Amino acid sequence: MEHTNEFEKEFRKGDSGPKYLFVGPRLDLGVIVLKPGEGMGGHYHNEVEETFYFPEGGAVININGTGIETKNGDVFRLEPNDTHKIQNNSEKTIKIIFIKTPSIPTDKVSID
Repeated sequence: MEHTNEFEKEFRKGDSGPKYLFVGPRLDLGVIVLKPGEGMGGHYHNEVEETFYFPEGGAVININGTGIETKNGDVFRLEPNDTHKIQNNSEKTIKIIFIKTPSIPTDKVSID
């Protein structure tokens, strides 16, 4: 058993960006906070499947070159090699939950 608390972890950019709650051994789980106008750069994974849950809409997720406006409750499961990036086009801060499996921290290829 492993236990953590979201508020004991730090965001990559201080008060926004990704924050990992669990890393391995089988999956990674975390949250992403994007302020208005912020985005997560385009990338893909060679072996990792990634799932994004949007409790609230307002972002655009671009998957393999297709932009999709998210709405409350949307969930996207991406296969390895699916390119993706997320942009907050709303006027509010949004939170996204992500799960990556298997846990391979080095399996990220940036594309922009």
